[in-house]
Amino acid sequence: MSTHNELGVKGEIIACEYLQKHGYIILEINWRFSRVEIDIIAKQNQTIIFVEVKTRSSEHFGYPESAVDVTKQKNMALAAEEYMEQNNIETDVRFDVISIVMKNNKPDIHHIQDAFFPYDIES
Repeated sequence: MSTHNELGVKGEIIACEYLQKHGYIILEINWRFSRVEIDIIAKQNQTIIFVEVKTRSSEHFGYPESAVDVTKQKNMALAAEEYMEQNNIETDVRFDVISIVMKNNKPDIHHIQDAFFPYDIES
């Protein structure tokens, strides 16, 4: 596995641990619909949270969350809709981004709740 992929997997593990520590229940990891992957699907109270995890080794090329562009948001929204339909779930949903920058081999975690709203995305 390439270093880039290893960093991504490490970031997803860190994000899962972070969410669990903060009372979230992890429902799915790396859930796929067609070509779209949702890194983490979690539950907090009665809300289903779809989480994109972005991990970088530095901020040299910008903050990790800046990589969650409109195309990624649209794809996540479509996949989330499919997940809700497949599992016959009718409750509130939220889209979060967990941005991780590894600093001296320690994660600097930035959890952005309500990072975007699917109905705000331009067509």
